[in-house]
Amino acid sequence: MKVLWLINIPLPEASDLLNEKPSPFGGWLINASKDLAKQDGIDLTIAFPKKGVTKSIKLKGEKITYYAFKMVKDKDKMLIESNSILKDIVNEVNPDFVHIYGTELAHSLSMVNVCDKEGIETVISIQGLVSIIEKHMFASLPMNVIYGATLRNLLRKDNVSGLQKLFKKRGINEIESIKKTKHIIGRTTWDFSCTSQINPKARYHYCNEILREEFYKHKWDIEKCEKHSIFLSQGQYPIKGLHYVLEALPIIISKYPSTKIYISGKDITKSDTLKNRTVITYYGKYIKKLIKKLKIKDKVIFTGPLDEKEMCGKFLKSHVFISPSTIENESNSLSEARILGVPSIGSYVGGVIDRIEHNEDGFLYQHDAPYMLAHYVCEIFDNKDLTLKFSMKAREHALQIHNRETNTQKLMEIYNEIVQ
Repeated sequence: MKVLWLINIPLPEASDLLNEKPSPFGGWLINASKDLAKQDGIDLTIAFPKKGVTKSIKLKGEKITYYAFKMVKDKDKMLIESNSILKDIVNEVNPDFVHIYGTELAHSLSMVNVCDKEGIETVISIQGLVSIIEKHMFASLPMNVIYGATLRNLLRKDNVSGLQKLFKKRGINEIESIKKTKHIIGRTTWDFSCTSQINPKARYHYCNEILREEFYKHKWDIEKCEKHSIFLSQGQYPIKGLHYVLEALPIIISKYPSTKIYISGKDITKSDTLKNRTVITYYGKYIKKLIKKLKIKDKVIFTGPLDEKEMCGKFLKSHVFISPSTIENESNSLSEARILGVPSIGSYVGGVIDRIEHNEDGFLYQHDAPYMLAHYVCEIFDNKDLTLKFSMKAREHALQIHNRETNTQKLMEIYNEIVQ
């Protein structure tokens, strides 16, 4: 069976072949591709967009063939639809079908259109849905933060309002892609309901994801974590809900003064140099002012970008993980926390509600109610027995959901159904 994947970023093996540093993103695709390529009768090829490539580059890995192809701008829809680069790749690979991961970028629609003309079946795996996410972008922020812009925002058109417009524009292509395919792969009630409303005729296939390798190797230990430490996997954009967590922090600190919050990724508040002042966003400035207003500067630490092992280590040292997004499908970071056994709290949004069973293996809370978030964080800090129960049950559940062998076999079953 010849399978062609279309993904948004190069996987580590492809990056090595390009003599480049691997991306820290898209980790769930790494083990999924490795395990699939090991299956009897599978010939896997993976295509991905790459800056600086004029047409396409073919790379030969140990078991997987890769194509790095020229990136196409979203705004040029006519070019997307007439893209000859993907057509050349499809004709050279001659796959039985094409598996597209994600709908948020322009090349997904391009591939759907190419396959439609060539008579090749497509299946789309849902990651997030920008056509839905854009509706939640403003995240209860003040109007001046939504429409305010720094120099960087003006140049890139990526202030909060600008991001909402970008997601809405990308959503047009996304909706068209979903309407044109006959097969959808998802894993939550949220992505099922959203995609079935867009295309009720498409067949929905349920398949869970495989997580990054490092997270299957370790187990959280309450005696080895930094007590009263909170971890967030990201906070760069408003939909990730960092501002809500900061509002909850003074309430938590009033009871547990040693509390600290660690946020993975670059420090979006940094403005100590000319370069930093040039690249800071208005949302970053708002977060900086909020930290100052709440008098929590010494409690908030941005860790900088973390690779797979560093991220796993940070989870293991944390007392609690929070997924505070205003919208989310399945948070892969939440799943990584749970498979390690890190006590977790998630906002009651999107597909997160399918992952946490409230008061049994974690807590769910209203995303725009920081006072409730504070309450649940203190509950975990207060009650060791409850924390250990959450840790054990979450880990058991996550090991089932993200079982590598089970999910690979399920994917194979879906592929066989599509071919047949």
